[in-house]
Amino acid sequence: MLNAMSTGRLFRVLVSANAASNLADGLAFVSIPLLAASLTSDPRLIAGLAAVYALVRLAVAVPIGVLVDRIDRRTVLAAANLLRGMAILFLAICFQLGLESLVLLYAAYGILGALESAADNAAVSLVPAYVRSRDLDRANGRISATQLIADEFAGPPLGGLLFAVAAAAPVFLMGGLWAAAGLLALALPRGRRPPVGGTERPPHRSFWKDASDGLRWLAGDRLVGGLAVVGALASFGYMLPFSVLVLFAQERLGVNAAGYGLILSVSAVGGLIGSFLTSPVRARLGYRTTILMSLLTGALSLFGLALTTEPAAAALFLATYILHAVVWGICATSLRQELVPDFLRGRVNSGTRTLGLLGLAAGSLAGGALATLDLALPVLTGGIVFIACTGLAAVLIQKRYMPVKA
Repeated sequence: MLNAMSTGRLFRVLVSANAASNLADGLAFVSIPLLAASLTSDPRLIAGLAAVYALVRLAVAVPIGVLVDRIDRRTVLAAANLLRGMAILFLAICFQLGLESLVLLYAAYGILGALESAADNAAVSLVPAYVRSRDLDRANGRISATQLIADEFAGPPLGGLLFAVAAAAPVFLMGGLWAAAGLLALALPRGRRPPVGGTERPPHRSFWKDASDGLRWLAGDRLVGGLAVVGALASFGYMLPFSVLVLFAQERLGVNAAGYGLILSVSAVGGLIGSFLTSPVRARLGYRTTILMSLLTGALSLFGLALTTEPAAAALFLATYILHAVVWGICATSLRQELVPDFLRGRVNSGTRTLGLLGLAAGSLAGGALATLDLALPVLTGGIVFIACTGLAAVLIQKRYMPVKA
């Protein structure tokens, strides 16, 4: 059995691997669209990259969950990152040799989406092995802070700077970072294959039987299932305004590209504050009250955003909104990590993620449609959706279902 000192060291290794991976993600956020723009000026083909990425993640979510529960999670995490590194380095070499093509870029981005799903699920499923139950929210807050710093503050500007030097430069760095994340994951102890229902897995067990077991457990658990339903509705509410946020900023707030970027940077600071705020707030108020307050805060921040035309006020409302999203995400993840049996964790994570991705897709479509009527309407509707989330959470996430923390 691992002692407290060793588990603390192992969690730091996991965080370090996550940091390297997130920095690569931040580079990709800027570099991949820039690479696409160097190959085509058709906005449909450039936007199609994000659509393919989302569809691939949705398609592989359930199979990835079964994989994470069937084999050693450390192996899944290491292999996913190493393969991402290999795939993107191959892409960089092709661009360096003048063999670039949009088809190749689409294929690489789809592969990255599938492997990111595997890495994310494995990492989330590993956290409870290295962190005490009472410290899960603090650990997830640390992971969230690392992700925000790498994804929002370091990765995008670094990616843009490197791209200006050479188109392939950020792609080579992405490959190196993902390879480093994979090698760091190999420093974690190898675990045994998870059992089924507390017993060893029967030979020749059906893949779909494994998948349906996880989905049935999720549907049958009031608290974890309730969190998943609220999360899907919150994802819908999130994408209502964010699908058209750039247009809202330009036409309603009157800011240029630089101003829009500054607003997004300020909003990311809100998320960073939320990463450190969640654990002490949860310790004082408990999970249920913290979740309800965070969802209500999300609603109020969107109402404020819908009513303002001042860029500074909009930045503060968005920062408050992102703060709420981080607090909600940390609480929901920590509860799922604590309450879901280890042998089902990957599949339940995938079921929850699938609902969230469906909510994001529906929110994007609805946000675009509402924006044709008025650009403030998706933002206002998002606030209404979060009021509904708060009410639904109050019903589904009742105090008697909450775990007791030491």
